[in-house]
Amino acid sequence: MWPSLIAKAKEGGVDVIQTYVFWNLHEPRPGEYDFSGRNDVVGFVKEIQAQGLYVCLRIGPFIESEWTYGGFPFWLHDVPDIVYRSDNEPFKFYMQNFTTKIVSMMKSEGLYASQGGPIILSQIENEYQNVEAAFGDKGPPYVLWAAKMAVELQTGVPWVMCKQADAPDPVINACNGMRCGETFGGPNSPTKPSLWTENWTSFYQVYGGEPYIRSAEDIAFHVTLFIAKKGSYINYYMFHGGTNFGRTASAYVITGYYDQAPLDEYGLIRQPKWGHLKDLHAAVKSCSTAILEGVQSNFSLGQLQQAYIFEEKGAGCAAFLVNNDQKNNATVEFRNITFELLPKSISILPDCENIIFNTAKVNLEGNEITRTSSQLFDDADRWEAYTDVIPNFADTNLKSDTLLEHMNTTKDKSDYLWYTFSFQPNSSCTEPVLHVESLAHVASAFVNNKYAGSAHGSKDAKGPFTVEAPIVLSDEMNNISILSTMVGLPDSGAFLERRYAGLTRVEIRCAQQEVYNFTNNYEWGYQVGLGGENLNIYMREHLGNIEWNEVASATDQPLTWFKIEFDAPKGDDPVVLNLSTMGKGEAWVNGQSIGRYWLSFLTSRGQPSQTLYHIPRAFLNTSGNLLVLLEESGGDPLHISVDTVSRTGLQEHASRYPPPQQFYSVQGLLLDNLTV
Repeated sequence: MWPSLIAKAKEGGVDVIQTYVFWNLHEPRPGEYDFSGRNDVVGFVKEIQAQGLYVCLRIGPFIESEWTYGGFPFWLHDVPDIVYRSDNEPFKFYMQNFTTKIVSMMKSEGLYASQGGPIILSQIENEYQNVEAAFGDKGPPYVLWAAKMAVELQTGVPWVMCKQADAPDPVINACNGMRCGETFGGPNSPTKPSLWTENWTSFYQVYGGEPYIRSAEDIAFHVTLFIAKKGSYINYYMFHGGTNFGRTASAYVITGYYDQAPLDEYGLIRQPKWGHLKDLHAAVKSCSTAILEGVQSNFSLGQLQQAYIFEEKGAGCAAFLVNNDQKNNATVEFRNITFELLPKSISILPDCENIIFNTAKVNLEGNEITRTSSQLFDDADRWEAYTDVIPNFADTNLKSDTLLEHMNTTKDKSDYLWYTFSFQPNSSCTEPVLHVESLAHVASAFVNNKYAGSAHGSKDAKGPFTVEAPIVLSDEMNNISILSTMVGLPDSGAFLERRYAGLTRVEIRCAQQEVYNFTNNYEWGYQVGLGGENLNIYMREHLGNIEWNEVASATDQPLTWFKIEFDAPKGDDPVVLNLSTMGKGEAWVNGQSIGRYWLSFLTSRGQPSQTLYHIPRAFLNTSGNLLVLLEESGGDPLHISVDTVSRTGLQEHASRYPPPQQFYSVQGLLLDNLTV
């Protein structure tokens, strides 16, 4: 998809593609690198170059980005005495190794602008000032070290640090946010340009959350204001967000990423955002000579109105007329000409006389997503199912006399960790209730292999969530199995290496006020991952590792795998899997994970946060495609479907403005999940 996505961005007036570099993808084990397939970051940069665009490479290598563990490979957690993002020798060693590796690769391919390549900027670290104070006297030295380390790699192009007001020379401090024309204090040196590395076109969405809608008018206003105030680089986060395939999304973040961007999750043009911004970019570029060569001045046109002017003899004159009144038009006089300014808008005058663009005037209609059903999977005879084995204490090899921390035990090899123990109650325990507290994301309890109950947390909840499940105990030995589930690892905040997830308290409470506490000093057994997951039964070559059965009796069973084959929809429209009748789990197509789903976690409006899951056509064969679902909570696969999506009312959008005579880098784009 890279060529078409880059081409649509270029057509929309974007000059720079900005991308993160994903440490956990590229160095899955210390010193072992993977730059193949979707991880081919050099190939991605070369594709951008082939289309005549520039690159901002955000190496980080901490990236946050709603990406699991902020981009860190989990093996860092096991490095002795490590403290991430701090003046800490073990961390600095591995950070420098990876940063140097990426820079060396780019240099060897001649990809920096200093070598004639497309990379004009690189980023080191990411929004560190947000957490710097937590590290005490280990924070400021780390900033100085990271900047010095990066500069000494001698790329020949500038380095930036976003949200780092004290970025040391020559590293450039940049702004992230929605209103950097209003909130940014500016570069910390007169020798540095004013950069906006993240202009949020929407906001990421979490399970249980609604999408954040930001209008085309609001985005255009703040882009134009930043330029009027001498901003020289603006990057849209995101211009295209894409899909968090597999287990790459961070805690509670949905699989679709920034679908409200100018290019939606499937790479379709979203109007009016894309077209309105295209017109804005053309209008700004028509002012290029005056902006770059002229002297800026500004003065008041009224109580809430302002003029920003760029003028120089021989360079022409360009003006930006701002109306900050949220509700009312404003009549202003500028250079003996009367102008009517729309509420909360900026008018662009490339000759200081004629308005060619107004940020609040959208000349395009919106285009809605249209879903066309291609294939309904309602034939039970086509499905096969396998119910996963619930491990008991005796089945587990890993034992401990305490509750183990989830992430350190799974090493991020799986979302799932089984906690198991066996227990024989006193005969006096009546009306027993299993009480579980957890700092993971979901906990599901099974007693003697029968489902007892579950609960989950949320992105905003603080502290542990609780499972309270009435259970039935036999007088003999009982097997208690609790499945702890993570829906992505944390991606932000200080001291990621110290985070705790998993069960924190387990008790059985009896009606007689008797409490059996298994939290400490009790022997537990553990299993990392589900049985089917460990046998890779989502891949065609491993389907025979278990015995598949008819599906009819399994649709209400938790922890059930389903499989079916289907043909690819005809045509070129993007393909989606409509999972509206499923509960929670993960989906694979031809062995490729298309991400986690969690439809049972409803928003405040009683709807799932995401029902459609993108299947890139590159994942599909013409026929005989294998779909495998892992359903944790008892969803119904007989009413899901494979569909196609398109956008209605989309017309060819030609800019009303001629291209400038020269090419200027004023707009950016972040395609961070495209390298996945």
